[in-house]
Amino acid sequence: MEDETEALHAPLIHRKNQHEYEESQFLVPSTSSSNSQIRSSSSNENSPVKQVAMMVPITDDPDLPVLTFRTWVLGTFSCALLSFLNQFFWYRTEPLTITGIAAQIAVVPLGHWMAYVLPVRSFFHGTRWQFSLNPGPFNVKEHVLVTIFANTGAGAVYAIHVVTGVKIFYKKHITFFVSLLVILTSQVLGFGWAGLFRRYLVEPAEMWWPANLVQVSLFRALHEKEERPRCGLTRIQFFIIAFTCSFAYYIFPGYLFQVLTSFSWICWIFRKSVLAQQLGSGLHGLGIASFGFDWSTISSYLGSPLASPWFATANVAVGFVLIMYVLIPLGYWLNVYNAKTFPIASSHLFTSTGSTYNVSAIMDSSFHFNQEAYEKQGPLHISTYFALTYGIGFAVLSATIVHVALFHGRDIWEQSNASFKEKKMDIHSKLMTRYKEVPQWWFWLILVVTIAATIFACEYYNDQLQLPWWGVLLAGAVAFFFTLPIGIIKAIANQSPGLNIMSEYIIGYIYPGYPIANMCFKVYGNISMQQAVTFLEDFKLGHYMKIPPRAMFTVQVVGTLISSVVYLGTAWWLMETIPGICERNSSSSVWTCPIDTVFYDASVLWGLVGPHRIFGSEGIYGAVNWFFVGGAIAPVLVWSATKAFPTQEWIRLINIPVLIGATASMPPATAVNYTTWIIVGFLSGYVAFRYAPEWWKRHNYLLSGALDAGLAFMGVALYLCLGSEDLSLRWWGNDLDGCPYASCPTQKGVLVSGCPVVN
Repeated sequence: MEDETEALHAPLIHRKNQHEYEESQFLVPSTSSSNSQIRSSSSNENSPVKQVAMMVPITDDPDLPVLTFRTWVLGTFSCALLSFLNQFFWYRTEPLTITGIAAQIAVVPLGHWMAYVLPVRSFFHGTRWQFSLNPGPFNVKEHVLVTIFANTGAGAVYAIHVVTGVKIFYKKHITFFVSLLVILTSQVLGFGWAGLFRRYLVEPAEMWWPANLVQVSLFRALHEKEERPRCGLTRIQFFIIAFTCSFAYYIFPGYLFQVLTSFSWICWIFRKSVLAQQLGSGLHGLGIASFGFDWSTISSYLGSPLASPWFATANVAVGFVLIMYVLIPLGYWLNVYNAKTFPIASSHLFTSTGSTYNVSAIMDSSFHFNQEAYEKQGPLHISTYFALTYGIGFAVLSATIVHVALFHGRDIWEQSNASFKEKKMDIHSKLMTRYKEVPQWWFWLILVVTIAATIFACEYYNDQLQLPWWGVLLAGAVAFFFTLPIGIIKAIANQSPGLNIMSEYIIGYIYPGYPIANMCFKVYGNISMQQAVTFLEDFKLGHYMKIPPRAMFTVQVVGTLISSVVYLGTAWWLMETIPGICERNSSSSVWTCPIDTVFYDASVLWGLVGPHRIFGSEGIYGAVNWFFVGGAIAPVLVWSATKAFPTQEWIRLINIPVLIGATASMPPATAVNYTTWIIVGFLSGYVAFRYAPEWWKRHNYLLSGALDAGLAFMGVALYLCLGSEDLSLRWWGNDLDGCPYASCPTQKGVLVSGCPVVN
């Protein structure tokens, strides 16, 4: 029987003796018959991370063509199409994100078709510019680069929120050129941070980036030839069946029977009880015994649970239980901050009597704070749940810094020294030595040019952006400081804390009364760090699939530029052509821009009113700042325990940033997103990994990709066939959650429309 530590398979525990497997388990056939194929000579050279050793091939064919005509055509088309579709769906009441996996599957037949019909003759023969439209069969390396192209179009462009906020909500003038400058600089700035931290987050084998194994598994299934096992399925057959089932099933939670999104059966039994519905609602309450039978419910906020290592899932589970079922109920029923006056779980802004706060009343005509109007209406109030989520956001950031310093500080120092010496490499790093690295000065050039362009935009167009030059440098410093610790958490636990709260907090204190500056600072402070983490994750995917680093770099830069232009063009077109887009409290329009509305509300809270009036000496919620201290202390306690009890390996598996940041996505994530995600993660990461390792090895990540792809294709089909015509079904099966009283206050005498009055 494996011990508990191995069952949790923590990737950072160094073992002197690597797990041994049969070579046939991971020495897979190459997609080419070239004699120049390279492979490992010893299984001991493989990755020390068990999942990587099981899933990633240790062969390479360096002669495969990479940046081909097919790569550019399919990659550019995929990037532009996904950028358009994702921005088009972004403004809708029910946003839909189409992931890169959809393109990863769709381009395969197109690639093979182009290999069949394109001419094979060479152009510029005998020169350094020689190329062929058809250099041979469509290969896996071309496919990887096309997918990287698609991934740049699958991620939302965060700076679009600034353009929407200024143009639609604040109704101020902003030009297309200035908007494009903000978007391009915020998207590209992350390349600079990524280049600085490659040696820490890509080269070490322990930085294994779990989410990449989903795509690695899918690439292998689509390109490797294998014989069908006796009484079994090949991986591509399994994928097609799983994809078809996912595609067909999503018509139920997506259209016909939407209650499957949050199956809160307790509310159905106790239809008149506020308490029961607060406990049982998966969307507006604590979500006890509430389940989601919809893959979008499971994976929408925390990513695929099938890609999460069990030790990370276990940390999220413990953190979720402590926060959702201990802290929040105690805070509510002990009436901390008059919690009973407001809903138990809400992100709205309230007055002291529980009514909705009139934000527009505290702004003057120049969109600056009106102190007199604020004093007349009274201070802002938020639910205790919302206050706790902000406190948890504070704690996560301080915990991340301390955790990385204590548990990984020595590794970072040694890696810094090793950059000037001969490094110990696993087989993947050895195979990558055949290819030219990206020079460090390329990243420095991008960093310097981007910062200069950002300062120019903010200074020359200050009337539109409000952010001063020093704000740009401060935002860059925040992103630089947090990229390494957050990148480590993402690389080992597949969880990525954000800097949106910290960015708002910092600029709100230093530069209050300027909401647009607050939005810009948050974009440059948060998204450049997130972009850096995304670029590093893609670099690691190229590392696993043996893609030349310079080809990866080229595709990432070009894809980012294309997606930025298409995202902005689509958003600008929608804002100019759809009457009443993003109107608040609109019940008839499908273009309500829910995420942009939250972004705008945050700019009011942190930029207009300012954190000193909410969490400072003038605010009601000043005690929430103690979460910074608690977050810094918690990793010290765990680290001390590992020193006091060195034989208790399970203590090392406690990852405080992941544990206390478990509910960092709430809101907008809800309890049902977490409960179902944890259950599926347990079944995959613990049960299947431990008791059915061969099934897990062959099918786990493949299943994740199939579920994502089926959902994406059916989601698009439902919109094109039904949503565009506003055709909906109205019956009890489409009554989401079915818990109308879950958002009702329980304080005596508080009157809210549709809620019973507590006497």
